[in-house]
Amino acid sequence: SKPDSPDMRDSVSMWIADDDGRFGLPRFVIEAVGGDWGNRGIQANIAFPDGRVLIGAGGFAGAAPKIVDGKATTINAGPLTFEVIEPLRHWKMSFDGDVYETTSLGQARGEVSGPKKRVRIEVDAFMAAPPWTPGEQAVTSGDKATAGAVGAMGGHRHEQLFRCRGRLSVENEATLNFTGSGLKVRRTGERVMADFPGHCWQSAIFPSGKAFGLMAFPPRHDGTPFYGEAFIFDGISKQYAKVVEAPWLTDFMPSGGPVDLVLETEQGLIRITGKTHVSTCIRKGAPMFGDWLQNGKLLLVDLPFHQGEVLYTWGDEEAYGMIERSLPIEKMYQQSILC
Repeated sequence: SKPDSPDMRDSVSMWIADDDGRFGLPRFVIEAVGGDWGNRGIQANIAFPDGRVLIGAGGFAGAAPKIVDGKATTINAGPLTFEVIEPLRHWKMSFDGDVYETTSLGQARGEVSGPKKRVRIEVDAFMAAPPWTPGEQAVTSGDKATAGAVGAMGGHRHEQLFRCRGRLSVENEATLNFTGSGLKVRRTGERVMADFPGHCWQSAIFPSGKAFGLMAFPPRHDGTPFYGEAFIFDGISKQYAKVVEAPWLTDFMPSGGPVDLVLETEQGLIRITGKTHVSTCIRKGAPMFGDWLQNGKLLLVDLPFHQGEVLYTWGDEEAYGMIERSLPIEKMYQQSILC
């Protein structure tokens, strides 16, 4: 139901990778804000290895939630709906609406429109790893400084890796039935984005069941130090790790770009290599949520954003997984296409 605080946000997002690498869905999200509860923002990104992207973003009215045993089990905004079938185990996502067509390089040049197409998507997601909240290790250990560094993520937040099956139908194109993997994020709270320093966020689950996730922020202007926290999952138990190396968004290569990472556990260092596979991007000053207005204004990003899927290699295993990065433009290589 509508929260009392006008700044309270309720949000669900999914990142989905096709097992065969034919496409990725790097962020389908609903944002609902207490002060304008009936007007919700969505971002729906579909990306292909050849650089083509389909973008469904904008503001939409929210439908009344489905109620099961007295509890709301859906959140909706126009064409996009998420549904809880069994908490922390089974979710569904559906999308039925218009998108516009462009390319990741076109986005880097500032394109925010293109030819329209109708898209239908159905996804059945089964959680395959324990939930993780970035900052939970710091909270447990009493490290208030590190816990405070993740305040921009907004109140309660957890993310959870899953396996999935689904169907992608693009107007006048062959329907793609797929199996895949992905990440579900559930977030409720108030977000504090002032002086946001940029970030690097990655995760993937591999065929054997082992998985990783990380969240890292560079140092802030106010002197708050670098934050980097991660987890690894061996298929049975979750272990915390520190981020030693993260692929900051100093440059943007939509496909084939290196995004390696190094994590440190009690047992030693873990190196996971990665190459960007499909990508979407948002140029500084462009809207992340299309025509969604908050207090009469478009929500324009202050930093360049990269949202995509990566082919990760960990030991002798490969898997597609997600990546999201941002960085102040003055910290990027000046030859980058986002500068």
